[in-house]
Formats: sequence, structure tokens, C-alpha cells
Amino acid sequence: MRILLWHVHGSWTTAFVRGPHTYLVPVTPDRGPDGLGRARTFDWPDSVVEVPPERLRDEDIDLVVLQRPHELDLVDRWLGRRPPLVYLEHNAPDGNVPDTRHPAADIPGATLVHVTHFNRLMWDNGPLPTAVIEHGIVDPGHLWTGEVPRAAVVVNEPVRRGRTVGTDLLPEFAAVAPVDVFGMGTSGLADRLGLAPDRCRAEELVQRELHTAMARRRLYLHPVRWTSLGLSLLEAMHLGMPVVALATTEVTEAVPPGAGVVSNRLDVLKDAVRDFLADPPHARTVGEGARAAALARYGLTRFLDDWERLLKEVTR
Repeated sequence: MRILLWHVHGSWTTAFVRGPHTYLVPVTPDRGPDGLGRARTFDWPDSVVEVPPERLRDEDIDLVVLQRPHELDLVDRWLGRRPPLVYLEHNAPDGNVPDTRHPAADIPGATLVHVTHFNRLMWDNGPLPTAVIEHGIVDPGHLWTGEVPRAAVVVNEPVRRGRTVGTDLLPEFAAVAPVDVFGMGTSGLADRLGLAPDRCRAEELVQRELHTAMARRRLYLHPVRWTSLGLSLLEAMHLGMPVVALATTEVTEAVPPGAGVVSNRLDVLKDAVRDFLADPPHARTVGEGARAAALARYGLTRFLDDWERLLKEVTR
């Protein structure tokens, strides 16, 4: 099967293109948002092929995976036809939740796929057929050492996104454990939060470096209030890191007992951070539980099998 999709979400796409198909990704001279082409910081197989927009009309395309509302217009302009359509929604709804209607709800013949059951529940999907295919992770291996007694946080643009990703909570946690924040747009974060550099450090790393850096930290902290299930949380669990997380969106499903501490009580979460920091053997045991849970629910084989079944249903 030849599948057209845009390079929008690098981590998710890294798992998706491990399937048995050919994946066409648009590429433009400026490699802008609608033509990023192949990833530069993720490992993608040779089955991912860059195609300039002007060549798409001549390509055999069996299915299109949409991820943003305007991509349907690009399909009409660049292909001049509509192959079978799947709209993949990565995010929880914003705005007037739970009455936010999904932008794909009225696309004729499309199938809407959510990455969590929480997201499907919270979006108004209209009459569109919907499915949930939970995330799958390319296993980075059990890399946790916990040698650095700090908490790791992974979030992009924490200043701009603010309360949504729990940026305002970082000083609360930094009071009990030093925090290292990894992600794009993190420069100057400590100054903005009024934190000393030794209590909050920020760094931008490519994916290969990120996993190693995360795994050296004692625990993974997930202070996010409202977003879809972060792939960084699932990656941390795969790495064998114990998790401390807010009990929001899909987190209570993803982090079962024995894999970490999940609560909406800051006192409970801060106590958990203290405990993991003070007791590396306990952190290791819980991290092993997190890895086992992540492999069982968010393994790559299950993910690809789920997608294969859906793709066959949509294109038959």
C-alpha cells in the first residue's frame, strides 16, 4: 500500500512508518510545515519517500492520512482526487470542551482516528466513523541508571503553553527536587520562573541524545494539565523510569499501580518525588514496573497490527 501523510509529529510517525507499506511525505524547497520531508532527527526506514507536491498527481496513492484541517485542501489541489481518507487526531480538544466539534466531523467518507479513548470521548465527532489506536513506541531499551538525582521533564515551548503543560507547577516541584526540562523553546525557562539555575535547567536535545539524558535522571515528572497522552511519558516508561504525574486526561490509564505515582494532589506528588530521589532501589523497582506496563500496552507490534486492521477496512 502507498500511503500519503505529512511529517507533522515526528515521534508518532517514527512508529507508524515501521509498518509494511510505502510512505510518501511531501517535501518543498523550503521544507516548511507542509513540506518537511523526511525527519532529520529520527531514524526512518527507506520506505519513507519524499515527493514534491507537483509530482503527487502522478503518484499511485492508496490512502491519505490527514492530521491537520487544511490538509484536505492540499489533497484536492495537489492530487486532484480524494483517495480513501483517515484523519488522525493527535490532540485533546481545546476551547468549549466537551462541545468542541472536530474539524473533520463532516468530511464525507473519512474515518477519524484518535490516539486515546479520552480524546474520542471529549471531542464531538459528529456522524463520522471513529476508532482509537493507542500509541506505539519504538523501544529505546531499558536505559535507566538514575545516577543523576534530578527529575526529568519533557515539554516543548513551556513558556508559551504555560498552565496547559503545568509550567507554573515547576517551582513547586523544584522546591523538593532539582528539575531538568528537555524540549524545544525551553531557553531562559529558569529565569522566567524565578528559579536558580541549579534548581531548574533547560536543554534542547535531538531524540537520540534525549533518551540517554532522560534515563540518567532519577525519575520522570509529568506536570501536564491538559494535552493528549504525551509520547515522552511513554518513552520514559520504556526507558525504565519511575513516573510522577498529574491524574489528567489519559494518564491514569497509561500509568497503572506499580509504575509510578499518579494524583492530582500536589502533596502526594511531591512526597513521591522525595521518595524516589532518596531511594534509588525503590526508583529502580518502580521503573521496571513502568517499563513492563508500557511494553504490554504501548508496544510497537500491537500498534502496527491495529493500524494494519484499520487500513484494510478503510481501503477494501
